[in-house]
Amino acid sequence: MSKVTLLLAMGLFTVASSASFVSANEQPNVLIVFVDDFGLGDVSCYGGKKIQTPAIDRLASEGLRFNQFYVASPICSPSRCGLITGQFPARWKITSYLQSKAGNRECEQADFLDPSAPSMVRAFHEAGYATAHVGKWHLGGGRNVTDAPKFAAYGYDLGLGTYESPEPAAALGLKSVPWDTKIEPQQVPRHDRTRWMVDETLSFVQQHPDQPWFVNLWLDDTHTPFRPSDDQMTDDAGGLGTIEYRAVLKETDHQIGRLLESLREMKFDQNTIVILAGDNGPQPTFDRSRTNGLRGMKWSLYEGGIQTPFIIRWPGNVPAGVTNKTTVLTAVDIFPTLCALSGVAPPAGVEFDGQDMSLVFKGQERKRRRMIFWEYGRKPASSDQKALRAFPYPNEPNSKSPNVAVREGDWKLLVNADGSSVELYDLSTDPIESKNIAEERVDVTSRLKDAALFWRQSVP
Repeated sequence: MSKVTLLLAMGLFTVASSASFVSANEQPNVLIVFVDDFGLGDVSCYGGKKIQTPAIDRLASEGLRFNQFYVASPICSPSRCGLITGQFPARWKITSYLQSKAGNRECEQADFLDPSAPSMVRAFHEAGYATAHVGKWHLGGGRNVTDAPKFAAYGYDLGLGTYESPEPAAALGLKSVPWDTKIEPQQVPRHDRTRWMVDETLSFVQQHPDQPWFVNLWLDDTHTPFRPSDDQMTDDAGGLGTIEYRAVLKETDHQIGRLLESLREMKFDQNTIVILAGDNGPQPTFDRSRTNGLRGMKWSLYEGGIQTPFIIRWPGNVPAGVTNKTTVLTAVDIFPTLCALSGVAPPAGVEFDGQDMSLVFKGQERKRRRMIFWEYGRKPASSDQKALRAFPYPNEPNSKSPNVAVREGDWKLLVNADGSSVELYDLSTDPIESKNIAEERVDVTSRLKDAALFWRQSVP
């Protein structure tokens, strides 16, 4: 395969954005709820067993649900980078969770997201939107990284982060990890964080009744360890996982429901695009129940690590009560797609790795024309504690994947960056990645392996 052919397949040329769907005076509000470590089986409308999520289910019944949505990484920081930039996070030297400066060096990665990177939030801010971040950031700041850019550098008017941010909110802990049993005097308890984040989101949007707004609400209670209150642990009827997990999930769903109901009462719901998705696969999986049987988990490039729920609602614009089972949608698509839906100009000259899927959000067909690439784990999992800190790996042996992956159509190939451990799956017949057919389909294997390794060599 020639380099030109690879570049075309990878989508590394600037592509003109589709025409916008709205005029400037009709621009919708945008709310993105990004939930930490959130698997398909965590949501009952996706088939989650014995864990009812009525608020999220109602959101799906009022909007469009995707069965093949992929995040940009199986771990938090690069996943969030892909969503914000519309580009694969390896471009910006973020390949694991951002940590201490020494840990980041072990990962061969940056200490924070470069503020010169494309920013979806900045694009909306420049279009006249009021912008806010509430919740987990994890794109720089915290630990001993004291020089991370402030939220304003990415286009935010308001930034209320956790301790893993340049501007932690006092109520979320200025120096404390959220899972610590001890809290600072002004800090809300872990079990009350989601409620606080929802309240701050509602306060912000209420202050902008005559201006379009864009809010990233990034929740983190479904990240281990689960710490519900005694009052929240009222259901011990059984089901998947532990009672602590079930309590945290139910409380998250309750607060999402409260958020959506408040937006209705405030008359915002009709012209607000609401997106709900997970940032990466779950951990623990409780015997794959949280991945709906998919192989893999957080820290894995198998499907269970990179496929999460995705729901979008925009009354009168996005079809209601529809499940899209065939379109392959990615987190790096969201930036160009929301620009098209909202009439916001994307940054000039930016080479998105995602593509504008706004026609799909409108209920029409659009074929994916670009390959999707992932990377996770530049150092092998071993007894080397530095490697294990740099890149946490699954504690389930069958979930440990090669560290580079590519999907094209129904084909998915995984390979290590040194060319070893090649695996090929046809996801149309084998979604749980149980049978490696690399030796049976040598033609496909050779082509996709070349593409994956060429891409891996093209990033920093």
